[in-house]
Amino acid sequence: MPEKNNKEVFHSKVMLFGEYSIILGSMGLTIPYSHFNGELRFINKDSYTDLDFAKHSNKQLRELAQFIIALQQKNQLHCNFDSQRLRDDLSNGLFFESSIPEGYGLGSSGALVASIYNEYAVNPIESHTDIDNKEIQHLKQVFSQIESFYHGTSSGIDPLICYLKHPIVMKDNHSISSVGIPRKSILNDDAIFLINSGKPGKTAPLVKRFMEKIKDESYLKSIQETMIPLTNDCIRFMLEGRISELFHTLPDLSHFQLSHFQEMIPKSLIEYWEKGLTSREYLLKLCGSGGGGFMLGFTRQFTTTRHLFHEKGYELIPVYQKLLE
Repeated sequence: MPEKNNKEVFHSKVMLFGEYSIILGSMGLTIPYSHFNGELRFINKDSYTDLDFAKHSNKQLRELAQFIIALQQKNQLHCNFDSQRLRDDLSNGLFFESSIPEGYGLGSSGALVASIYNEYAVNPIESHTDIDNKEIQHLKQVFSQIESFYHGTSSGIDPLICYLKHPIVMKDNHSISSVGIPRKSILNDDAIFLINSGKPGKTAPLVKRFMEKIKDESYLKSIQETMIPLTNDCIRFMLEGRISELFHTLPDLSHFQLSHFQEMIPKSLIEYWEKGLTSREYLLKLCGSGGGGFMLGFTRQFTTTRHLFHEKGYELIPVYQKLLE
């Protein structure tokens, strides 16, 4: 049995801004999120893990490997894989040990794809903070192809952010770069957080519904003339450290999503979404495609907001706060 239980850990991701609107050309801002993560491991008698989960994961990885190898045999794979070593490791009990919940908008398949590429691609492009756009575009192409096994189609963005482990901003489909997010204007009680709706969501049918809805010219116009400018403004304000302006713009984005994406918002959270817009103690927005999973929250009163939701039986998980000094 190979002793390889020390493979690299890959984090989940959170798309702060750009869900849905990025399809129509808005900017997008995504950050890695280390609270949830996963790594390739081997099943063995000394492993402290859920054996049924590990066996199921191994089975799923075998199916993914067949997909990758079939592409490679047809000379269609956008990179070269050590498919024999991948086969051997799967026979030896390779699985993906992950705490990233599936269907919660945090990139569970993205982290897996990043792990597989990192371990089995021949001469993989290395992740580093000054990676150039050409390398990013090639990685995105590879990841899009591999992750399509799970979703039918994939932008490749989720595996990309999981692989780079650094915030990325998408200005359009051909301009993606690593960025830093300044914290100098973040106050002690400012926070971005996740709230668990209590059930998973399914991305594919919701994206299909959105694509149907934008066939209506008035709906499309509202996305283009209202949601996209709001999304782009929020991203610019965050990247420039203009936190007060960010929180001035967020209510409009939250209200727009409540009005135009209500079917993507879990019914259990509609009441709290509306209360946030009324009180302005916090604001909620979609986290990924919605439908379930996590919603994303923004507040300048995290202590109060956490207490409020705790009383209602909800745990808030911080995503972004002021660093300890």
